[in-house]
Amino acid sequence: MADYELAQINIARFRLPADHVANRDFMAALDGVNAIAEASDGFVWRLTGEGNDATDVAVTDDPLVIPNMSVWRDLDALAAFVYRQPEHLSIMRRRKEWFDHIAVYQVLWWVPAGHRPTVAEGMARLAMLEAIGAGPEAFTFKQPFAAPDGTPALPVQDECA
Repeated sequence: MADYELAQINIARFRLPADHVANRDFMAALDGVNAIAEASDGFVWRLTGEGNDATDVAVTDDPLVIPNMSVWRDLDALAAFVYRQPEHLSIMRRRKEWFDHIAVYQVLWWVPAGHRPTVAEGMARLAMLEAIGAGPEAFTFKQPFAAPDGTPALPVQDECA
């Protein structure tokens, strides 16, 4: 068993309220994509709110900002889901229909195995990445860092464009 697991948070800001008809396809896809994530090799945990997703979890004072936070065995497992899972890719390729552009919207970091990060922890890592750039405490797929136990991490190309 590894000493560390990979945590990630990504945020998005809806252009219109989540329940607006323009967001119907995104909202309708959440349960299915979340079920695929949970069944994926290397999945460990994901944040949920009152429902089966985290769209009701507040991360800022802006009610249009929603989080997605999860923990995975390693970078390869997360990258396989994010960049090679067809249902996830089909939704992510349409993200500009539903969400405003956010310059720094995702961050990765290593956590001790068994640790489940809080939203505050995730937002702090996102702020760290935005303030000082990628480093061992807050990084990206394109600029990954090895886990403290030496588990390597190779860069991943974004295939969602």
